[in-house]
Amino acid sequence: MSLPRYVVLDKRVGETPLVCLEKYREKHPELKGVPMAYAGRLDPMASGVLLVLVGEECKRQDAYHGLDKAYEIEVLLGISSDSGDVLGLIEEQPHDYQSSSDWAATSASHVGKITLPYPHYSSRTVSGIPLHTWAVTGRLDEITIPFKTSTIHTLTFTGKRSLSRAEMYSEATQKIALLPTVTDERKALGNDFRRSDVYASWERVAAAGKSDDTFCLLSFTCICSSGTYMRTLADVLAQSVGTRGLAWSIHRTTIGRYRSLIGSWGLWTKRFISPR
Repeated sequence: MSLPRYVVLDKRVGETPLVCLEKYREKHPELKGVPMAYAGRLDPMASGVLLVLVGEECKRQDAYHGLDKAYEIEVLLGISSDSGDVLGLIEEQPHDYQSSSDWAATSASHVGKITLPYPHYSSRTVSGIPLHTWAVTGRLDEITIPFKTSTIHTLTFTGKRSLSRAEMYSEATQKIALLPTVTDERKALGNDFRRSDVYASWERVAAAGKSDDTFCLLSFTCICSSGTYMRTLADVLAQSVGTRGLAWSIHRTTIGRYRSLIGSWGLWTKRFISPR
């Protein structure tokens, strides 16, 4: 039986890429002992398309670097996070942001080349050590956070909704609870995603005001080049209206090659879909 060169999986919120990959392997006995490697990670709190190379194709992993991606994201205004998403230590921020902003115009202003800092909790290395290790050991002040220049091909505002303080706390903690408990001593750094501390920070925010206080959630679609972190972009968008923000949800819809044409027009010249 011939094996596919790659498969495209649907990663769920709360799964790590490795957990998603191994769940697929368990359902396909023919893949027992076969090398598999993902071409591009997804954060535990993100969902969507995960490209996984199979067998000999793993040796060509470099050929899959630099692929473009498309996302659907929600940005929560008025709450910041040291991880850029709900799985971080959070703080409430001033709410006097410009709620009547023209988000179509704001979105358009971020299209093109953009230079963003890497998230503190990411796998980017500095002096051979991942940033998340520098962060969790409290040593970020010893290094300079690197920046990444990438391209946002399209960024489209698609809607706005509100969450009460009580709803925000409930939904955030439900997302965090989806993560598997980390018991492997080799992965002890970070103490189970810092889950107890993260819960405590959400509890402080939940108790800081009235349960019916409202927070704004903005929705966007984004097509971008490889290495564009939606967690960082979410905070940049929030800062453009005078507050801070985090990526409430990130869903990757497409991986492939995108070609920008005229203005906001473009097309996908290659999309990776599961072989039939």
